[in-house]
Amino acid sequence: MQDLDRRQLLGLGAALMAGGSGIARSAEPPPPPALVVPGNWKNAPRLPLWSGMPPGAQTFSPPVPPGNWPASYVRSVAMPELRVFRPSRPNGRAVLVIPGGAYWFVSVVNEGAELAPLLTARGYTVFVLTYRLPGEGWTARADVPLQDAQRAMRLIRSRAAEYRLDANRIAALGFSAGGHLAATLATRHAEQVYDNRDAADALAARPWATGLIYPVISLRDPVTHALSRQLLLGDSPSTEQIDRRSAELHVDASTTPAFLCHALDDTAVPVENTLRMLAAMRDAKRPVEAHLLQEGGHAFGVGRPGTPSAQWIPLFCAWLDRTS
Repeated sequence: MQDLDRRQLLGLGAALMAGGSGIARSAEPPPPPALVVPGNWKNAPRLPLWSGMPPGAQTFSPPVPPGNWPASYVRSVAMPELRVFRPSRPNGRAVLVIPGGAYWFVSVVNEGAELAPLLTARGYTVFVLTYRLPGEGWTARADVPLQDAQRAMRLIRSRAAEYRLDANRIAALGFSAGGHLAATLATRHAEQVYDNRDAADALAARPWATGLIYPVISLRDPVTHALSRQLLLGDSPSTEQIDRRSAELHVDASTTPAFLCHALDDTAVPVENTLRMLAAMRDAKRPVEAHLLQEGGHAFGVGRPGTPSAQWIPLFCAWLDRTS
């Protein structure tokens, strides 16, 4: 999605909320410009997260997207899943990729399908997460994305031998609101947000390392992304609810090493989100690397040619090589 398109879309969404349950059916904006869904996404093996219905399914009631809503922005996620991309020469490491979309949709092309081959070419096994959206009626809405992220990490870890992985070398990589989810996983990986289903849930959900690309970090004003907060927490969250899901407030000795990348000209998610996470990591004496780009805007995905954003993937992979 081009930067302007995504800024316009997420700005429109902030004015189109109805109650605490999601986007009003009578107030749907025009859909964003479609991205072509590539064959690698369509053909990738799918790994369902949950055996049976996900937690809180009894209240699931998503708004019905317009008939022309593009398939590149997934909504109405009833059954979350991983799509698996395997390298020809595996390096024993994996990356759980968490696309963004303001908790309104999951942007599976520019922050998923387009990224996967660039990481598999470096030997990484890539698992792209299509997670449930908290404004679609689920019980305990503020916990729903974290339930899926924790379950995804545990499921990948439980199948490490099958995918020829080192179970201790599974990173998470999130973008925008997916960056908020990745940061929440990095800081709240041990939080009990669902009842165990099977043996996989006895495993740790802590990532080996976490990449946060133009992430939403804080849900506090004035730096938060309003739509992401509204869809995650509802219309009138309390200070306690806001602080519970502001990742920078939960950095501690158990927080995973973090790689941060944000463009200074991002007008959708303020760079102050990354700066707050950087300060929290330094205060806690946790390993952290940050790249603040002069230009790149928001939602640059794999990077825009001719801008510094085109360099973040090799920087991230070089950082992973140095991370113990």
